[in-house]
Amino acid sequence: MSINSSRQRILQKIAEAGRKRPVSAKVLNLNSEEIYKSILPDTVTCFKTELELINGQCILCEDELDLFTKLKSFVQQNNFPFLYCLDSYITNQLKAHIIPFSMDESDFDIMLAGITGCEFLVASTGSILVSSASESGRQMNVFPPVHIVLAKISQLVNYPEEAYVAIQEKYGDLLPSVISTITGPSRTADIEKTLVLGAHGPKEFVVFLCKVYSFAIFVSSYFTFFSNFLNLQF
Repeated sequence: MSINSSRQRILQKIAEAGRKRPVSAKVLNLNSEEIYKSILPDTVTCFKTELELINGQCILCEDELDLFTKLKSFVQQNNFPFLYCLDSYITNQLKAHIIPFSMDESDFDIMLAGITGCEFLVASTGSILVSSASESGRQMNVFPPVHIVLAKISQLVNYPEEAYVAIQEKYGDLLPSVISTITGPSRTADIEKTLVLGAHGPKEFVVFLCKVYSFAIFVSSYFTFFSNFLNLQF
């Protein structure tokens, strides 16, 4: 029997099976509250709890000064020689608060910790939403052994669907090429069901969550994205 005839028989059986299979679809009209557990006791506490349950860290800050004071202490406690950062606003703040940093390409491979912003945070899962629209790009979300994220409380939403709606409203028809969800540090339990952190990305994941923050850092990615878009168009 030829290869072509065997192939034809297999394809014919697949087609017949598809015709015999009953087609039915049910539309479930469920609210997010009916699918997910409730956000308790509040959005901030829920996000912090969920993130810490998956081996991440959430450091709450009262304002911008408190954030960079705690960030500086975190860097010193962990003996990081510098933070690698590609976001121009964040680097300006690191410089102002005398926190060592680098954006030199030659330091990329030897960095111990990298710092970025984010798009939104999801309380129910302890996740953050990131996109390629930021100055940090995509590599800064996966390469640093320790990934530090700066965020503010107004970026918090309850459920994943709300984050996706929010990012659609933010960018409209000009969505970034990549939109990703990060839920804690990279991990796997493929070998003997033993949990290993840092398997395919950052081993540590730390979110500095600020109650009050300067406007610029959280819109920088938006303007960077549209600036790049306009440069491509014109």
